[in-house]
Amino acid sequence: MNKNNPASLQTQAPTFAPPSLLLKLTIGLIGMFAFLQVYSIQAILPVIIDEFAASEVQAGMVVGATILAIAIMSPFLGMLSDAVGRKSFVVGALLFLTIPTALIAQSSSVEWIGLWRFIQGLSVPGITVVIIAYIGEEFEGQSVTGLMSFYVSGSVLGGFMGRFLLGHLHEFIGWRHAYYVLAALTLLSALWVAKTLPSSSHFEANPNFRSAMKTLGAHLVNRYVVTACLLGACVLFSLVGCFTFINLYLADNPYNLGTGDLANIFAVYLIGVIITPLSATLLSRFGSARTIIVAILVSITGVLLTLASPLWLIVMGLGVMSSGVFVTQSATISYIAVNVKQGRSLASGLYYLFYYAGGTIGAWLCGLAYAYGHWRTTVWLLLLVQVLALMIASFGMIKTKR
Repeated sequence: MNKNNPASLQTQAPTFAPPSLLLKLTIGLIGMFAFLQVYSIQAILPVIIDEFAASEVQAGMVVGATILAIAIMSPFLGMLSDAVGRKSFVVGALLFLTIPTALIAQSSSVEWIGLWRFIQGLSVPGITVVIIAYIGEEFEGQSVTGLMSFYVSGSVLGGFMGRFLLGHLHEFIGWRHAYYVLAALTLLSALWVAKTLPSSSHFEANPNFRSAMKTLGAHLVNRYVVTACLLGACVLFSLVGCFTFINLYLADNPYNLGTGDLANIFAVYLIGVIITPLSATLLSRFGSARTIIVAILVSITGVLLTLASPLWLIVMGLGVMSSGVFVTQSATISYIAVNVKQGRSLASGLYYLFYYAGGTIGAWLCGLAYAYGHWRTTVWLLLLVQVLALMIASFGMIKTKR
């Protein structure tokens, strides 16, 4: 396409076609398998602690290892994808992800588990960062917001399924064989995506490193990008901190839940699968900032409910908390996709760097909070971070319709 010819730009505009149902399902599947492995180990943390005599902080960092790797790699894979393409990255990352997933089953110590989980995280940005850029390039307007909701719904479902499958498979075949099952499922997903995801039509390669650095500098002072990055850090801090250490809390007295029961607890994630697509309607009507403010307030309410004693009320609190977080995440990544026009993959990479850095810090700090003050101290730390997110959304976001 000739960038200097306005007529050329006009003739290209009608080529943005609405997404098909098959594409929507494929985008959801990509989100699902990107996150199937990331948090799966949370369901068996009490087993890992017992089998390897690990501490609460070590358990938190086993979760955080994958998240740390994702944070480190996100900007780099964003720049590389901006240079060479989209679909090949997504398919290749899914194929690579099968290897460390299978090798976790061979781990002889908690350190080996941490290493393989770190290597898992190296491939995840090749899925998450790149697919967001793909959606932003190949579609426009409401189609972008709608596909983002399918992607986030898939990621929510993947977060649930990873924990649910691993927790229940451990009871039947042990956690080591369970990881072989997860690896096989990931391989099948790579083959499906290779077959059904259309190749890019609007991608324009930017292989110039100096240009990428210039774009990076522009993003670092872009209010849309910076605000979304800070919100992302707060979002995953809260989610990882809450859903990692609630397992230890509920596995202890007086609840004494086993891995299967803990896996069932994560069914609250399915509420997010239903609620997240509705966020597209909220975004269109109220805009990103207002939607996020309300979602954070909902999440704060859910965290407070986990301080109650009845198990059913704790589970309800987790459902409320996670629903608020998922709507916040969907609104935040849509905020980037709609408002950032240049270097989308790099902008997504920056977002995920902050997002997963927040999750890594959450796993570590909440581990310290739980070790020294049990669940109540962990809750107050989570609330502090969510109040910070509320301030960022209230004073940092530019009011937009999406």
